[in-house]
Amino acid sequence: MWLREFMELFSIPKKRLKKKNQHVFAFRPRPLRPQAAAMQAAAVTRRNGGGAMREGGEPEGLALELERERGKQQMLENSIFELRNTVKELEKRLSSVEDEGNEWKTRYEMQVELNRQLERQISILKGKMELIRGNPTDKLSIIRIFDQMPVGSLKEVLKQLEEEKKSLQNQLKDYELRLEQEAKAYHKANDERRMYLSEILQASSTLTVVERQKADALRVKGESQILRERCGILQNPKMVNPQKGQIKKTVGVKQLPKLKH
Repeated sequence: MWLREFMELFSIPKKRLKKKNQHVFAFRPRPLRPQAAAMQAAAVTRRNGGGAMREGGEPEGLALELERERGKQQMLENSIFELRNTVKELEKRLSSVEDEGNEWKTRYEMQVELNRQLERQISILKGKMELIRGNPTDKLSIIRIFDQMPVGSLKEVLKQLEEEKKSLQNQLKDYELRLEQEAKAYHKANDERRMYLSEILQASSTLTVVERQKADALRVKGESQILRERCGILQNPKMVNPQKGQIKKTVGVKQLPKLKH
């Protein structure tokens, strides 16, 4: 029956129409039944190469592709988790660095201050080098240069020397303060060292006493065991005598035989 409907589906009636002595065929398809429409759609799907399933790929291929995508997603999630942990650790380190009592921050500040002092000394030495550039072999060349300089320049040199003096005084105060701090830290570390040494000596002496007591206890235990063994040999006549050998047992008559009437 479905074959007949399929043939009817593709059978098209022909009507001849006359127009200017020419035969023209007009095509008008019949209305499709539901079953025929479904069969036609299936046929079109087969002709197109398997429908959407073939366009998207086989189920096995789709499953493999999905598994690969899931693996990539898992890798990305792991990477994101590790990066977040790294960021948290770096933030913790940053907060610890920002602490005032941090050792590296103190070293950095000391190094910055030392660099500033060195820069000031470099500028001062450059000025001195300009002064003695005239004749280095002549020891009195600086005095002659000062004699030849005008009053304004001498005032500037005097001002520069005063600034250098103040800078050196400040540097001396800084060194004295640093020396005092280092001395306090040294005495504190030395006291801690002495305390640790006394604790170590005390622990060593205690350990020596404990080891000695342990050795004495073992020795006393061994001696008591030897004495116990000797006493056991004397009290028990049935034990083996190492010199005479095993003690022979004598059979004693405990009960008389009964008399026969």
